[in-house]
Amino acid sequence: MEAIALDVTDGERVDAVAADVLARYGRVDVLVNNAGRTQVGAFEETTDQELRDLFELHVFGPARLTRALLPQMRERGSGSIVNMSSLGGQLSFAGFSAYSATKAALEQLSEGLADEVAPFGIKVLIVEPGAFRTNLFGKSAAHFSAENPVYAEKVGATRNAVRGGDGAQPGDPAKAAAAIQLALNTENTPLRLALGGDAVDALVGHLDSVRDELAAWEEVPRDTAFDAG
Repeated sequence: MEAIALDVTDGERVDAVAADVLARYGRVDVLVNNAGRTQVGAFEETTDQELRDLFELHVFGPARLTRALLPQMRERGSGSIVNMSSLGGQLSFAGFSAYSATKAALEQLSEGLADEVAPFGIKVLIVEPGAFRTNLFGKSAAHFSAENPVYAEKVGATRNAVRGGDGAQPGDPAKAAAAIQLALNTENTPLRLALGGDAVDALVGHLDSVRDELAAWEEVPRDTAFDAG
């Protein structure tokens, strides 16, 4: 096993590392885009730079690394790309608008990519974890926007949950890794894999809410076509 330092926001370094790995090993069977951090703050509190930096890390970095390794997977006719999203890739809430925006973007890139590369025998798996006992809430990975007191009641609970949640998350990373491996090894690998009971519950509730709202307003959007004749 070999560890190579890589800042995925450094595009030239991404290309160089990918080329070096391919030159020495000839192939990459599984790419896991796992680099990430937390960004907590109300939408109004989040600066342009904070938002851009987060998109560089969660979207543009994985995109560049995937493009660097995709040709050899395509030419070989096999390979797997695992993009670590979050339950926030499908829903959001106070304090997580920026974080969820990057994960939603990553998910839609992944969904389109999955359709494009399926004919070449390449799998794409979007992983949507809930709270797992990683360092995501730790001091090195948890970033906070400057606080505006008008959002203290709404966003304060999210800030407190992140600041006090490190080491208390219910999810076991080893079991998460085993679940990802299981999904990749099955013939019908899912496009999305939620991890953790909290993720499953949140996503089911969100999907039910979306369906209910769509049904309640269905007649309005259907009545926007040109009148016949």
